[in-house]
Amino acid sequence: MAMIDHLTLSVADLPLAVGFYEKALAPLGYGLVMSFEQYRGFGPPGRPVLWVKQAQPATQPMHLAFVAQDRPAVDAFHAAALAAGARDDGAPGLRPLYHPSYYAAFVIDPLGHPIEAVCHRDPSAKAKAVAPARPAAKARKAPARKAAPRKATARKAPGRKAAPAPRRRKRKA
Repeated sequence: MAMIDHLTLSVADLPLAVGFYEKALAPLGYGLVMSFEQYRGFGPPGRPVLWVKQAQPATQPMHLAFVAQDRPAVDAFHAAALAAGARDDGAPGLRPLYHPSYYAAFVIDPLGHPIEAVCHRDPSAKAKAVAPARPAAKARKAPARKAAPRKATARKAPGRKAAPAPRRRKRKA
């Protein structure tokens, strides 16, 4: 399960950002999946994960790393990102410093953000079928349980005398 549900990147030039991310993320299977006002959502079909919005951008570049299903997708991301106007920041290849199967490519997008596509799969291991991302199911509320009646007890606050326990009224027969 992914740790991040979604994130938003503020950009000074929304059309430039949208054009870049549409092209660079296509080889990874991500696309523009939602659009309104000054926001655009990218991700797998029906699941926006990266939002870009027209706003005053952060003063520091933000590193974004996207999951690639396999190594050829990392290679295709790198080529597509460069063709869409990114600068190379690390050709596709293994990065064993992170772990033996860490295969990634790095670019700087047209807005100055360092962007990465990474595949963690070991190509010699049998590939497991990966289900497309789906929105999380709503948590079901547990049925309310009736609490057992509590006995009234006197409680003493620090520095105060204990209050007498409330008295129960007797029922008339």
